[in-house]
Amino acid sequence: MLYLFIGQDLPAKDAALKRIKEESLPRKLEDFNLDVLYAEKLTLKELQEKILSIPLNSHKRIVLIRDAQELQKIIDDFIAVWAARQDKNTILILDIGSERPKAAFLRSLSKYAKVIRFKEEIIPSAFNLSRQIEKRQSGKALLILNQLIKEGEPVERILGGLRYSLENNMVNPRGLRLRLRLLLNCDIEIKTGRLKPVFALEKLVVNLCALA
Repeated sequence: MLYLFIGQDLPAKDAALKRIKEESLPRKLEDFNLDVLYAEKLTLKELQEKILSIPLNSHKRIVLIRDAQELQKIIDDFIAVWAARQDKNTILILDIGSERPKAAFLRSLSKYAKVIRFKEEIIPSAFNLSRQIEKRQSGKALLILNQLIKEGEPVERILGGLRYSLENNMVNPRGLRLRLRLLLNCDIEIKTGRLKPVFALEKLVVNLCALA
């Protein structure tokens, strides 16, 4: 069995891990059938040894990889092959803080895995602003926008980051011309003083969310 823990809510992840342990491992033998590995220092040989180990007086064993977004490519490839066939005795859990560095890899695994998403800390940036717009999360998008403005992010950089994300969005390329027109209108409203920058940007974000 393969699990993908995606997000940054560590207490919730620990609770989910506890449930899996209770369902899968004899309580007195948990320590003998659970391996916690860390991606940054993990070698392919070490992972192979852990995955191929036989459970001790149990039907299952658990291998948990923390910070799996930092795995080496050679280990990604091994996991992809393993996921397609999966060992019935092993539960592999990939604990991923941010899916962005491994987006393609995680998409390829998702058809073999149980994906559990946890609360994600939203760091204010033009990229995360664009991401919330794509998801039509106008409330979260406006929150990020206001954080950026409070932190003194220049209007030009916010608009530039949005333009870059829109022009490079391969997931939803339709309607690009209309989105860029909204961006241009916002820029004009700000430069001509028709609207205060914060109001113009909020209007832009709401309109872009409606089109996403």
